[in-house]
Amino acid sequence: MNPDLVRLGFTPSFAGHFTAHAAEHAAPRLPARVVTEHRGAYRVHDGTSERWAVITGRLRHEAESALDMPAVGDWVVLDETPDTEGRAVIQAILPRRTAFVRRAAGLDKKPQVVAANVDHVFLVSSLNRDFSPRRLERYLALARESGAEPVILLSKADLVDPGPALEAAAAIARGVPIHASSSLTGEGIEIVHGYLRDNTTGVLLGSSGVGKSTLINRLLGEDRLATSPVRDDDDKGRHTTVRRELVVLPTGGIVIDTPGMREIGLWDTGSGLDEAFDDVAALAAHCRFSDCRHEKEPGCAVQKAVAEGALSADRLASYKNLQKEGDRLEMASDPRARTEEIRKNRVQARALRAHLQKKRG
Repeated sequence: MNPDLVRLGFTPSFAGHFTAHAAEHAAPRLPARVVTEHRGAYRVHDGTSERWAVITGRLRHEAESALDMPAVGDWVVLDETPDTEGRAVIQAILPRRTAFVRRAAGLDKKPQVVAANVDHVFLVSSLNRDFSPRRLERYLALARESGAEPVILLSKADLVDPGPALEAAAAIARGVPIHASSSLTGEGIEIVHGYLRDNTTGVLLGSSGVGKSTLINRLLGEDRLATSPVRDDDDKGRHTTVRRELVVLPTGGIVIDTPGMREIGLWDTGSGLDEAFDDVAALAAHCRFSDCRHEKEPGCAVQKAVAEGALSADRLASYKNLQKEGDRLEMASDPRARTEEIRKNRVQARALRAHLQKKRG
């Protein structure tokens, strides 16, 4: 394979998909990776150079949602013949290996692919005033569903003792690597480098001002991305990054910078929620009813664990909130799911009434 493409993360799997696509078309095609997106146009890198590209009308017409449009990190197929304005033309998107998808900010319940084809999802939370276990749980559910490996980075370790936050993060993210880092002192930087070897790709996700761009500059060894200093009044960084951007590191890895997220809406968490809350899922397997909602049902192993202090009530509440959010999304998009939910509620209500009548009798 072309070593310049390999440098961008082009694997034998992507090469196979591209070869199969190219074999079906007579016009010359070449692969490229999406570096950034801006107002419907895409900056792509073909291993030799970057250029602007647009998608074909057919691809736009056939797209059922944003999931079918190119995203930063995607591998796409370009027509070698540019359009009348000299832009490359994207004919197809190669199948994604992984994708971090959230519900787009705003009232519309639409998906947004934040980053595609990443190996590691770095969940960045600063140690001063940004750290929130509940927010981390939300990120972890989406990261697990993405197919990539989550890594928690607690930034700005030069400002605060990381010990308490490390313990709190470990309590909700069993089996997930957790590291303290500081772009000022260099703490943890080599650890991050270690995840980004051999042309692997990572994406940095977190709130505005947690130091994502500053961390990338430290990994680059130069101030390439714009950053802003921490505010004096609340110790928070200023929002700087305005769009997602793929950056190739001189050490061999690839990292995607992202704007700070004000909203982390779930989108099709599926098994990701149970993976992020594997302790709750393990307890739920011992509930009397397979569809137990862990509220007032008899024989609920989860509520028993909360009563005995083996499970935090806050963690259970977070799990149930995310579960209900996922259910609402499913019902909003699938009438059959709404009907099934109504049926399940009726069955559960009848079972509970029967149990209570039996106890009274």
